[in-house]
Amino acid sequence: QVHLVESGGGLVQAGGSLRLSCAASGSVFSIMGWYRQVPESQRELVAYIGRGGSPNYADSMKGRFTISRDNGKNTVYLQMNSLNPEDTAVYYCYVKTYYGGVEYWGVGTLVTVSS
Repeated sequence: QVHLVESGGGLVQAGGSLRLSCAASGSVFSIMGWYRQVPESQRELVAYIGRGGSPNYADSMKGRFTISRDNGKNTVYLQMNSLNPEDTAVYYCYVKTYYGGVEYWGVGTLVTVSS
């Protein structure tokens, strides 16, 4: 069984930084990434990264966010810099298994950016 543990959310001032972590277990993962969702809005992609370390970002995140992963720890990270109030959302960890391509979601961690 796949298990995801997210951490790193919290409250920060505009212009500040946070680092999210998602520790996964129970499988080998091809894709690991992050999505976010604001109330009354659709969940949107933030970034994802393949097993080989190739990152992909939504356009609005480029230059501010950095995704990385540690395959030995089965953990994906999201370094968020220059945060603004528009980044306030629940951030969800996403993983896809290497074998079978099964997708899993974390329960989410809240990021709040104050002005």
